[in-house]
Parts: sequence; C-alpha cells; structure tokens
Amino acid sequence: MSLQDDLTSVKRRLDDLMRCVGRLDEHVGDSLDMRRVRADAAHLRESLALLQEAVPTTAGIRKVEMVTIPDAPYDRGLWADAEDEGLGSPHRHAP
Repeated sequence: MSLQDDLTSVKRRLDDLMRCVGRLDEHVGDSLDMRRVRADAAHLRESLALLQEAVPTTAGIRKVEMVTIPDAPYDRGLWADAEDEGLGSPHRHAP
C-alpha cells in the first residue's frame, strides 16, 4: 500500500468511528465519559487532517537510483592525505 492509500484507509475508518460514536451517544447520553470519547474522536480526526496536509502527495513515490560500483581497485592517490581512524597520520606515532 502507498502512503496515500494508508491515509485514505485511516480516514475511512475514522469516519466509521465517528458514526459509531454518534450511535453510542444516543444510547449512553451526555455523560462525562461520553464527552471524553467524542472529544478524543474529534481530536483524532483533526490530527489526521493535519497529517494529510503535512505529507506531500509524492511522499509515497521514491525514485530509486542505481549506483554502479566498479570491480577495479580504487586509486591509492584518493587516500594519500587521509588519516586512519583512531591511529592518526601514518607519519606520526599513535598516542
């Protein structure tokens, strides 16, 4: 699944949750716990909307670039002035 498919799926399920919370509200009535459930469901919907705005539409599409690594050995000149990690320069003594 792509990112956009996942976001759409979550939105659909959140819409189902909001309908279920509405039906539950008819049975339970206006209690503290029910208000908390309504507020939490509304907060989830707002958070998902913010997430959808923040995610670019091309985020799920990645361009994979192949890098060819030659079998030939590297030119030793590339490493002429490099220091060995932890040992320092080859002309100096290690501590």
